[in-house]
Amino acid sequence: MSISAEEKNHYLREAAIVLAREGFHADRTHAGGLRVLLDGAPLCEVTENGGITYRNEDIDEPERIDAKDKVYEIVRTTAEYMRQMETAPFLKADGLEDGYKVLADFNDIVLAGIQSKYGVQFVTWDWSFDRKGVSHGHYYTGLYSSGNYEAAKRDFATRSGLIPEQQLFREKQLIEIYRCCTDTLQGSFELSYDQEKTIQDVRKQIEECLPDIMERIQQQDTEPTQEQTM
Repeated sequence: MSISAEEKNHYLREAAIVLAREGFHADRTHAGGLRVLLDGAPLCEVTENGGITYRNEDIDEPERIDAKDKVYEIVRTTAEYMRQMETAPFLKADGLEDGYKVLADFNDIVLAGIQSKYGVQFVTWDWSFDRKGVSHGHYYTGLYSSGNYEAAKRDFATRSGLIPEQQLFREKQLIEIYRCCTDTLQGSFELSYDQEKTIQDVRKQIEECLPDIMERIQQQDTEPTQEQTM
């Protein structure tokens, strides 16, 4: 589906903001696209429809392949919410600043987004009984925007009752499950082919949910443990 020049600029500007937060340098090409650099060397280019193009010689090392995959996940998610932001209606509520747009609305819970100089920020609210105001906001502004979006969607899904909260694992739980899967695969356990494949699939699924899971684990491992005193 074709997009207007204005929509393209909005998307590429947002993608550049999000990529910069994740340590990538991105600049506009002569053709109007977005070139992504890693450690000063070309990695890939972002397309206007939420994809990437790359040359094999630019991803000739495992870490650069991983970086390319991470860029793809970021821009794909960014394209998803930016398409919604372009067409979503504005949220009208008493006492609320202008600019919020309705991305989802179900069972008196609303998911909204607002454009800022730091990228799109997301929030879920309760509608008031008369649907003239909103309250109890859960704000998603601390992570990079595409991570905010995924977290806000999960919150909306459980908060509105679309998905029972018990069916979703929290990020801390996913990290510990990932650790257990890794220890099992690297240990001396006797596993059948089906068992090993299932555990590998679980790891892959968690990696798709948390693309930066290894960074999170390393951060946990370097944090000093707190000793209890009596």
